[in-house]
Amino acid sequence: MTKTLLQQLREMTIVVADTGDIQAIEKYKPQDATTNPSLITAAAQMPQYKPIVDDVLSQAKKDLGGRASDQEILSLAFERLAVAFGKKILQVIKGRVSTEVDARVSYDTEATLKKAHSIIDQYEKEGVSRDRVLIKIASTWAGIKAAEKLEKEGIHCNLTLLFGIHQAIACADAGVTLISPFVGRILDWYKKDTGKDFQGEDDPGVQSVTRIYNYFKKYDYKTVVMGASFRNLGEIRELAGCDLLTISPQLLKDLDSTEGELPRKLNPETAKNANIQRISMNQATFENMHAADRMASDKLSEGIKGFSDALVSLEKLLAGWLNEMGSKQEGELVHK
Repeated sequence: MTKTLLQQLREMTIVVADTGDIQAIEKYKPQDATTNPSLITAAAQMPQYKPIVDDVLSQAKKDLGGRASDQEILSLAFERLAVAFGKKILQVIKGRVSTEVDARVSYDTEATLKKAHSIIDQYEKEGVSRDRVLIKIASTWAGIKAAEKLEKEGIHCNLTLLFGIHQAIACADAGVTLISPFVGRILDWYKKDTGKDFQGEDDPGVQSVTRIYNYFKKYDYKTVVMGASFRNLGEIRELAGCDLLTISPQLLKDLDSTEGELPRKLNPETAKNANIQRISMNQATFENMHAADRMASDKLSEGIKGFSDALVSLEKLLAGWLNEMGSKQEGELVHK
């Protein structure tokens, strides 16, 4: 019997679900799962997850007491919501879930540390070991420095919004557990910048992840590479063999319904023999390389803004539901 592409991919790569939709995770049974503010916002609006949202809002309101302002309740609730979805996801998968810190603190090391500790504390209060959680942080220099401290505390990190080799090397030097280079967003930038389309191994996103993977294996870094943000099956085919790949439910479905050969493209033994120059990384080198890389500069700032905007949207949604809850409770008091 011919194996599907998904079955073959699982033989060489850890498959991760890129979604907050628990039903999709149950269907495709990935080892790990990742979420981000956009995915949590989308999931929170699905009718089947409304009870989770209501529980989080009610508990936040109760814990803060009657004098708490709506803004204080919302600030606590939206962070707890990501943890609530993470806990539900962990009941389905065997591995780890990535939960993202507030993107609005991406350029502030101390604020990132505070948010990360809060997320881990909430998971541990719910009986979830920190070994099953990856704290997701944007790959700014400030974010990488925060992750370096967290890793020394036994809090494992997933550095996201990663677009350049300088970000990857800085993460590996910091002892970060995992990085998420964004394949599809790199492709998007080059298509817009050049007006050209790219396929297969010519895809700039594929080339970026391949370079990072080979560099890490060449120099024996423990940090693992998880390709993310895919636009098509071709990108996934070209990165077969990567440590991990985080894939949307639609592309998981496509992989699961497609048969044919899936040759391994990334291999640690091949990388060991590659002629790759080592780059010494410090903050000045990082900033110079980042400034010189228009794509990485554009996509990092754009990604942080996108995740920040998603958090604002989620806060507005929660504010509306909080008002509904208040009106409902007032109505119940009138009828008593």
